Amino acid sequence: MSIDMLIRDVKVVIPSIGIVERNIVIDDGKIKGLSVDEYDASVKINASNLYAIPGLIDPHVHYGVFTPIDLAAESESRSAAVGGVTTMMRMLRLYAKYTDKLEAHLNASKGSHYVDYAYHASILMYEHLEDKELEYCIRNGITSFKLYMNLKGELGGIYMDIDPYTSRLEYAKVNTTEDMIERAISKVSRLKCLTLVHAEDADICYVEMLKCKEQLLDGLKAWSDARPSIAEYNAIMHIADLLSKYDARAYIVHVGSSLALDAIASAKAKGLKIYAETCPHYLTHTYEFDLRGKVVPPLRSKEDNARLWDALASGLIDCMGTDHVANRLEMKIADNSVWNALAGFPGLATMLPVLLSEGVNKGRITLEQLVRITSLNTAKIFGLSTKGRLEQGYDADIVLIDIKKEQRVDHERLLSYSNYSIYDGMLLKGWPVYTIVRGNIVMEHGNIIGKKGYGLYIARDVN
Repeated sequence: MSIDMLIRDVKVVIPSIGIVERNIVIDDGKIKGLSVDEYDASVKINASNLYAIPGLIDPHVHYGVFTPIDLAAESESRSAAVGGVTTMMRMLRLYAKYTDKLEAHLNASKGSHYVDYAYHASILMYEHLEDKELEYCIRNGITSFKLYMNLKGELGGIYMDIDPYTSRLEYAKVNTTEDMIERAISKVSRLKCLTLVHAEDADICYVEMLKCKEQLLDGLKAWSDARPSIAEYNAIMHIADLLSKYDARAYIVHVGSSLALDAIASAKAKGLKIYAETCPHYLTHTYEFDLRGKVVPPLRSKEDNARLWDALASGLIDCMGTDHVANRLEMKIADNSVWNALAGFPGLATMLPVLLSEGVNKGRITLEQLVRITSLNTAKIFGLSTKGRLEQGYDADIVLIDIKKEQRVDHERLLSYSNYSIYDGMLLKGWPVYTIVRGNIVMEHGNIIGKKGYGLYIARDVN
């Protein structure tokens, strides 16, 4: 029998079983099975020294904010492929009705991605809570909606996604009220969709920020003090109360502190349907870093780093996301003050190398745990029914990794619009060497060989 691709003698990572040495049989974009048999194949990869894991799913990516989506889709999906990410999920932010602008963004996304992609829709104004708006998003394959509890009053300013084929930045003020939060949890739950939550108490942050500014404090430690972890804790506990009231589900994005983990653990112990995501930077960096590390919620302490690694190993944290923001260094650090620097930085291409180097190779997590948090759990939570497993019938989204390969991070190799990385110069051990999307190689040894536009939009159904 002739097939499209055979990956020979590879160590396949299967969380429920362990690591088995098999050939991966691929045809028509799907995994046909794992076998010890030989096949006549159009493409054969000898992977005897490599491990195979499902392609990473990054559920938390911002692109289309500083360049239009028609350009950002190309640059950031290229960076995703370099890092072994085969599905990226865009956090769409529009300060307009989705019925007016969503179609334009979906159309502009087509033909530019190297890897597959999906959308979340943000709830930034009361109009987004109208039934026709939510139902319109669902009809277009968007079944997850994000709330920004951190955007309120004086702290409500944020950059939106810009209109396709334009270059004018879109800045708007958002006021996420208590009423908006409760209505969103209730409505999204009734529609059998998932609410994503940026969980920070904006009132606490505003008061603490004023104190830090009055004391003329600056730097990442001041930024952490101005947005204390109690603000995360209180916000998550409030969401937990609403989940109980409405029998709803929520996904807490970018959990970065020990107190936030305490709140997640408390909610899960009550049997609530709550999921937690952390990001690589909360595992590796602290407020002792420079202004490139400004992010929301802030970087914390070494003790928080260690607690997050433990939470990954124990299963308290369900998923990894990057909170990738495709900005430029000259835009991010305008006047060398943390109060005026842009929040966020790129991370798509470094998530897997960081987890391999600082996690697997240092004994903090296993390869099986890595697969759960980067693909298996993510696919299940977000309804990506053909993704996340190296099993018969699933999309042949596969990353072949060399866990012994050592390489220093160089932002130029990461192929993003961003011209820096917080990992620049860091020696990481463990890198992807092949990224395969639906049975086609899109990245080989750091080089993009896939075709622009090959990536497909994944429209999701309610589950």
